[in-house]
Amino acid sequence: MPAEPHGTVTAVLPPQTFHVPPTVVEVLGEEERHALREEIKALLVRENAVLVAHYYTDPELQALADETGGHVSDSLDMARFGHEHPARTLVVAGVRFMGETAKILNPEKRVLMPDLKAECSLDLGCPADAFAAFCDQHPDRTVVVYANTSAAVKARADWMVTSGSALEVVRHLKAEGRKILWAPDKYLGHYIQEQTGADMLLWNAACIVHEEFKGQELAELRAQHPDAKVLVHPESPPSVISQADFVGSTSGIIKAVETLPARQFIIATDKGIFYKIRQAAPDKVLIEAPTAGHSATCRSCAHCPWMAMNGLRKLAAALRDGSNEILVDAKIAQRAAVPIKRLLDFSADQHTVIYGNNDA
Repeated sequence: MPAEPHGTVTAVLPPQTFHVPPTVVEVLGEEERHALREEIKALLVRENAVLVAHYYTDPELQALADETGGHVSDSLDMARFGHEHPARTLVVAGVRFMGETAKILNPEKRVLMPDLKAECSLDLGCPADAFAAFCDQHPDRTVVVYANTSAAVKARADWMVTSGSALEVVRHLKAEGRKILWAPDKYLGHYIQEQTGADMLLWNAACIVHEEFKGQELAELRAQHPDAKVLVHPESPPSVISQADFVGSTSGIIKAVETLPARQFIIATDKGIFYKIRQAAPDKVLIEAPTAGHSATCRSCAHCPWMAMNGLRKLAAALRDGSNEILVDAKIAQRAAVPIKRLLDFSADQHTVIYGNNDA
């Protein structure tokens, strides 16, 4: 198996310098769950609001979004849906950068979240000030950032990409002779660099969920299920990606389960996605890729602790009193919109489906 990325990774900050909260799953009795669901449905109507939820949130929230005319998808498609929907308020069940992206693309709308403390390890691992200084040290490079970054980091970038669009964008930039400064996910950056051969300088951050998937334990699991196809998100380590039958975004993984002829699938991404996969392909057998085993820390155990901070109680409270509103400084939002819209224009020019087929 290949070694983990090195050499091109620049360690600007010590890795994982932030606090990772414990994963706390909301536990509700049936009576309270029913009451909250009915209250939220009424509040969505009262507030002229629509609920958009990420694939990694609790199935309860994903189901509620579907039932109320909302949307379940990746972060960019969530923002797109909010832009096209006539509702005046967007309720974003996900993590903070997703709410910011929705606000940037929908400045005229109110954007609420169940919990503003729901962060992302990639966002936290790429502070705006340190990143800006890093960019200043390499003025000859085109700055490409992943969607999993703050509005302030996007404001410093030339391009924003998703996991489903990154390869095409980087191939395009390489063809133009560009050298690239990439942030924040070192594993996704390493995968793109390997696939494209582009000259890329990588920021040193990782998703705590995908980083925990284990190459050795995956090989052992594959031996136990020799007919299973392995589907991997590209934020995973190279030792995991090298064993994949398919590497792609959340939407891409869902589509792969639907379309590939296999019956069993080993899936290396946040297990929140299993809800939508089971809807799309109820006859398929889904197996979680291993996060435990030799040298395991299991800080996330294949589920983002920040995504787990979203729940029915917090969602109802946000709608009830208009709390947890996402606000983005107007100047930062204006600058951050440039790399986002550049991606959207590029996708239109390339006749590439960006919305709904990529994740963040």
